[in-house]
Amino acid sequence: MQPSPAAIHSDADKKEYTVERLTSDRLKDVEQLYKAVYKREAPVEYFIKKYNTGYTGVEYVGYVAYNPAGSPIGYYGVIPCFLKCGGEKILAAQSADTMTHPGFRYKGLFVHLSNITFDLCRQSGVRVIFGFPNQNSYHGAVNKLGWQLTHTMECFLLPVKSNRIKKYLAKLPMTSGILKQRRERLLSSYRINKKMVANSVLADAFFGVVRDSGYQSSKDYHDREVLKMENCQVWCKITDEFIIGDMEITPGQFLPLLEKIMDVAGKLGLTQIQFHASPGTGMHTLFAANYSSIPSFAALFQNFDPTININHIRFTFADIDIF
Repeated sequence: MQPSPAAIHSDADKKEYTVERLTSDRLKDVEQLYKAVYKREAPVEYFIKKYNTGYTGVEYVGYVAYNPAGSPIGYYGVIPCFLKCGGEKILAAQSADTMTHPGFRYKGLFVHLSNITFDLCRQSGVRVIFGFPNQNSYHGAVNKLGWQLTHTMECFLLPVKSNRIKKYLAKLPMTSGILKQRRERLLSSYRINKKMVANSVLADAFFGVVRDSGYQSSKDYHDREVLKMENCQVWCKITDEFIIGDMEITPGQFLPLLEKIMDVAGKLGLTQIQFHASPGTGMHTLFAANYSSIPSFAALFQNFDPTININHIRFTFADIDIF
């Protein structure tokens, strides 16, 4: 898509690139940039579903940068959502996709696109942005953009004793279809007609993401499901791992539930169980009492409203956009 005459120009070098706000039409340009950066196609309708945030009253909060030929070379965007902070529901956003074309790195695109997106957030009524940067962007986020670190989440990786033969057969064209059918039959006995579970951090009296019907539709860009096991509900994503996003559970149910998940994961030929949580939450406490952990995601914030206590906001893996 060619930038319009109203494009915002880079202050650093007006001949290098122009910048346009994200729109539904420009999602195709984001897909094109994704392919250039990651050398693979984005899943079908991935960005359409991910940026489906009309339920919040705010959509397409981000910017695409273009070179003079009109090709996308950079992108930064956030995903509006709601946080429950005490008795108040506030408009917030999660820092999401950050991409720079390999041929245009180290030109200040990341900082420029971030700053104008922050301005757009303020204008749109977003009161706080939260994000979970990888190691490559953490330094720039904190030192160049002023993100505030409140805590670091912890990751629990539980090895699964599984059938190695199943793992091998799943990769063979002749047997993968049969194993997939068996996997579906096994999971169907645990599936329930539900797409997500309640946010466990809210039950712990922390501030956290509001998971309402609008939020549910905005999370459809990944395949996830809710399984009922041992009278508990597990929101999970199953790949070659059993990835837990969050759970509805009482403390006494924890160990029997994990034994059941281990059993099912082993029958599916999965490698491990994975879960991330903020320290201090009930879910983290249950896992930490039984399993060791390693540091995982740094929880960073851009706080535009000093009345919000960002130190009281907590997360599970379900709240992160890669789940």
